[in-house]
Amino acid sequence: MSRQYLIIDGHDSRDYGVYISGQGTFGSPAREYELIDIPGRNGALIGQERRFETEALTYPAFIVRNFKDNITAFRGMIASRDGYFRLEDTYHPDEYRLAIYRGGLEPDVLDNNRAGRFDIAFECKPQRFLKTGEDTVTMTTTGTINNPTDFDARPLLRVYGVGVLGIGSQSVTISEADVYTDIDCDIMEAYKGTASRNAYVTVSGNDFPTFAPGTNNISLGSGISRVEVTPRWWRI
Repeated sequence: MSRQYLIIDGHDSRDYGVYISGQGTFGSPAREYELIDIPGRNGALIGQERRFETEALTYPAFIVRNFKDNITAFRGMIASRDGYFRLEDTYHPDEYRLAIYRGGLEPDVLDNNRAGRFDIAFECKPQRFLKTGEDTVTMTTTGTINNPTDFDARPLLRVYGVGVLGIGSQSVTISEADVYTDIDCDIMEAYKGTASRNAYVTVSGNDFPTFAPGTNNISLGSGISRVEVTPRWWRI
C-alpha cells in the first residue's frame, strides 16, 4: 500500500519525507444558525444568518528517515505560508481545501532521532472544492450548465462584449467593456486585470449570480459574443 501525502500551497510533503494518516479528514463542519425564541411559541425560529463554520483539520504525520534535516525544512516551509492557501491530500484526490496553518509542531522523536511522529494542524474554510470546478466551460450560444452538487456555487465569469448575460433567474448587465470583463461572483467584484470594472456592471436583485444545484440556464444577450465560466463546484 502506498503512503499518503499532502500538497501544501504547491509543496509536496514527500519532498520533506513527510507522510500522513487521514483518519480525521472525513468529517464535516458545523452549521451556524441564529435561533430566535418567541415567548409562548414552541421551538425557535431560524434567523436569516446561516453559514458553515471553519473546520479544524489535523493530520497525524510521520518522517521515517533523516528526521532532523527533513523536519527543519518542512517546518520552515509550512510556517512561512501567509493567509489561506490551497491544501490537498491523497485521501481525497478529487478535491482541495483552503487552509491556514495553525502551527505548533511537537514531534515525538524515535529511533535515535532518525524518525518521528507529529500532528499537522490546519484551520480550513468549510468548502471542499471539486477540482472539476476549476475546468473552464466556454459558451458562445445560449445553453445550460449542470451543478452536480447540493450547494449553490459562485462562479468566475469572463464575459466578452457588452449586453445582458442571464444565469437562471438572475442577470448581469455590462454597459462598457475593453474586450472582456471578469466577474467574480464570490468576492462580488468586476475587473479586467488590475482595473476595476464595477462601474460598468449591474447585477439583478443586488446579488451576483450563482449556480443552483441541477440545471442552470445561461443566455447570451445581443452583444455578448461568449462567456468563459469557471464554476467552482463545492461540497461539504
